[in-house]
Amino acid sequence: MPQINFSWLPHDSILTYEEILKVCRTLATIGITKVRLTGGEPLVRRDLINLIERLTEIEEFEEICITTNGVLLEEYADSLYQAGIRHINISLDSLSPVRFAYITGFDLFEQVWRGIEKALEKGFSPIKINSVIMKGINDNEITALAGLSMKYPVQVRFIEFMPVGQDIFWNPDRFISCDEIKSQVEDTFGMLCPLPKSRCAGPASEYVLDKAPGSVGFIGALSHNFCESCNRLRITAEGRLRLCLFSDEEVDVKKALRQGLNIEELTLFFHRAVSKKPKGFRYLDREGLSCNRGMSSIGG
Repeated sequence: MPQINFSWLPHDSILTYEEILKVCRTLATIGITKVRLTGGEPLVRRDLINLIERLTEIEEFEEICITTNGVLLEEYADSLYQAGIRHINISLDSLSPVRFAYITGFDLFEQVWRGIEKALEKGFSPIKINSVIMKGINDNEITALAGLSMKYPVQVRFIEFMPVGQDIFWNPDRFISCDEIKSQVEDTFGMLCPLPKSRCAGPASEYVLDKAPGSVGFIGALSHNFCESCNRLRITAEGRLRLCLFSDEEVDVKKALRQGLNIEELTLFFHRAVSKKPKGFRYLDREGLSCNRGMSSIGG
């Protein structure tokens, strides 16, 4: 992540693995079937593989996924695969080492790329490459990034730049819509053929190019918001349930856990919390748009 001001959380302020498992077991009883471990960067947390192994033992879960910046992926790919992970998302906003260093603050492109190659070698599927496109920064790489789907069995997901947190890069002039991105891809490669949406699919609209082993996805959170079909809840490392990415209203799950609530009581707690989920937001007049947390502390 860029060199921005942040402070490390004391260890006792974040959820323990036992608390995470208790939350997941509770949610499993009320219909949650897919769990994604994200960050920050999940691979920096000690004994993460042990947590994954225990999550895969929860029968109701159909899929345990992970989102990573890829820096440690080469090192952990074998262990992740052995633990049961198959679906992996990798953040990659540029194929230029120089631009990658500018965006992330670290000259680690080659290390990330080796991690992607290792994931392909191990047979992870699906592998999704998440690319946030910013006008004047990396929008000249749209076709190069989309071209990865023509060469590898990966889904390249283009994500609209969002005003999340106090990001040093955010500027409305840098916003480029998914419609514009899609148009550039089609101008270069031809028509995109839409793929059917699966039940557990996320917010991306998915397409495939002719004769491509991979696919292309678009997440238009601002230009084509998907509030009505949103099926996601986010729980931060310190146990805050975030009901909407663009709303700073949060529910303190950690407090409920440490008060000793059992699974039945936690089930009621989550039902009440989710009933407060915002209906949506309107970006153009910024009504309801308030996200002071950075994505590194919310989770993707």
